[in-house]
Amino acid sequence: MHYRRFGRTGLKMPVISTGGMRYQDGWKDKPLSEVDPENQRNLEATIRHSVELGIHHIETARGYGCSERQLGLVLPTLPRDQIVVQTKVAPTADPDEFTAHVHESLDRLQLDHVDLLGLHGLNNAETIDQAVRKGGCLDAARELQRRGKVRHVGFSTHAPLDQLMRALRGAENRGGGDFDYVNLHFYYIFQRNRPAVMEAARRDMGVFIISPSDKGGKLYAPPPELTELCAPLHPIEFNDLWCLRHPEIHTLSLGAAKPSDYDLHVSAVEKLDRADELLPPIEARLEAAMAEATGDASPEAASWAGVPEYTEAPGGLNLPLMLWLDRLDRGWGLTEYAKMRFNLFGNGGHWFPGRKVAEFGGVPEAEIAAAVAGSPFADAIPGLLRDAVDRLGGAEVKRQSAGG
Repeated sequence: MHYRRFGRTGLKMPVISTGGMRYQDGWKDKPLSEVDPENQRNLEATIRHSVELGIHHIETARGYGCSERQLGLVLPTLPRDQIVVQTKVAPTADPDEFTAHVHESLDRLQLDHVDLLGLHGLNNAETIDQAVRKGGCLDAARELQRRGKVRHVGFSTHAPLDQLMRALRGAENRGGGDFDYVNLHFYYIFQRNRPAVMEAARRDMGVFIISPSDKGGKLYAPPPELTELCAPLHPIEFNDLWCLRHPEIHTLSLGAAKPSDYDLHVSAVEKLDRADELLPPIEARLEAAMAEATGDASPEAASWAGVPEYTEAPGGLNLPLMLWLDRLDRGWGLTEYAKMRFNLFGNGGHWFPGRKVAEFGGVPEAEIAAAVAGSPFADAIPGLLRDAVDRLGGAEVKRQSAGG
């Protein structure tokens, strides 16, 4: 396994981390007495295999069903000084409630401290303010740090770039300290957050990439078109190598559901010293395929310049992501991924915001045209959106943690 210094924390971080989103027994919290014994055996085998591979960073969250409780049966059996444990707890309006939730997570994990505590889901102005305002949840986390319950404090985010940058700078702007690390989205199909990655590096923050194999295109079940374009690499290997070619990135989260899920990621790490040789031909093919299908080499070409975020768009439509998903489908055959994300609009809360696509027809086209008038693609965007809604719209999808 390869390791990188996790920013100012100084932790020796494996470039692949074990995330806790897929091995737990469901998305609803429940007592351990109700956990399927076979699921628990699989979880323990997955964690032990992780450590055997040198992947000693084990990450979860209070909101991941009974993940913390189940890990609490395994983590105390591992050498504490040889593992890096991270959990995430959402900020609340009352910092005392947040503190109580952290203590509850420690109880569930059966640990007296965690190495990394993430303020979970700083996705919009409200959650960012709950975290970084004076006397807010970041201050509460720092108090837990002083008491030895937490070694380092960071945050996770699904926020649009402007809000993400505000979160990176928010504590500093109100005279407080900075976060130690950030969990964010950045992978080949979604490069919008590059400025945030660079800002985090400038601040010597650890950079942890969220779910590159799932949110990065459901790469564990890639479409034939993408598989062919990425050959001789598997799309997971390609994406891992593409991410890790950036020295500012320290680790990628692998949401392992079973021990064999590590295989492709370990294979990618073994090829890391050949990334500069292996990646350019694949990137060229991907860009050519996207350009042939859409007229542009990047799926994000029409998404950002002159296109308002959902907070400013007519009817709250998430125009940038709608356009992005449309191009992922047309350029690389990521149809199932695009449909799943497209139909999550309206059900994802601040984790995946935007108006339901079924309500797209209720927003006057003239308003959409006016909103995107500053885009180089202004004339085409209304038609692109109509086509995408017709092609990708369907049955609504819920977030996994909401039962979908």
